[in-house]
Formats: sequence, C-alpha cells, structure tokens
Amino acid sequence: QYQLVESGGGSVQAGGSLTLTCKVSRAIPVIHSIAWFRQAPEKEREGVAVITPGDGQSFDSYYADSVNGRFTISRDRSKTTVSLLMNDLKPEDTGEYYCALALGARMFSHSWARAVLYGYWGQGTQVTVSS
Repeated sequence: QYQLVESGGGSVQAGGSLTLTCKVSRAIPVIHSIAWFRQAPEKEREGVAVITPGDGQSFDSYYADSVNGRFTISRDRSKTTVSLLMNDLKPEDTGEYYCALALGARMFSHSWARAVLYGYWGQGTQVTVSS
C-alpha cells in the first residue's frame, strides 16, 4: 500500500511563504492524482490543489479559488514527492494540511475536490498563519 507523509508545516506571519512536501513510499505512476486538502478546526475538509495527468505526458493542476495564484503544486523528479508552494499566506490559510492519493484517476476542474475520491491519506501537517 501507499504511505504518505507530509512535512514542511509551521507558523508564519501573513504574507510569508511555506513549502509543504508529501513524500510517498513508492514511485507515483503518472496515472495517479495527488491532492492537498486542508481542514481548520470545526470546519469541513476542503480541497486546496491537485496535480493530475493531462493529455499525453503532461500534468494538469487545479486550485481552490481561495488559493489560486498564490499556491503552486508540483511533482518532484523522484516521482515520490509532491510539493505545495504557498506564497502570500493569509490567516484563513491556517489549518491541518493533508496530501491524498487517488489511484488511476484523472481529475477535472469541476470535480477534483471531493475527499471521497482519494483512497490514501497522510497524517497531516499543521500550518498556522498569524496576522
């Protein structure tokens, strides 16, 4: 089975940056999708970003409206790591961030941010943004 471990969380002031890393226990075939979700206390888990196979050998990425233009998701050349670069962080970005893997599933812009689509989850890493 796949095991996912997040790292890179921490506390930053508004306007700062963090890079989260999701390390996967084995190489991730291109047919798999990996997403980042976050959950604030007493809030529903929400999709932040996903990287998913596109046409040919390309990848597509989709973002929540609230982070679009500030966050960037990417796959590492090792094929075992997916990163989330978070710039211009805001207090509302605070939460527990999880990476999630969907096997053999191509995601689309209007349907990717459903937690039930992802079968493997990490334990999370905390991000706290102070004003």
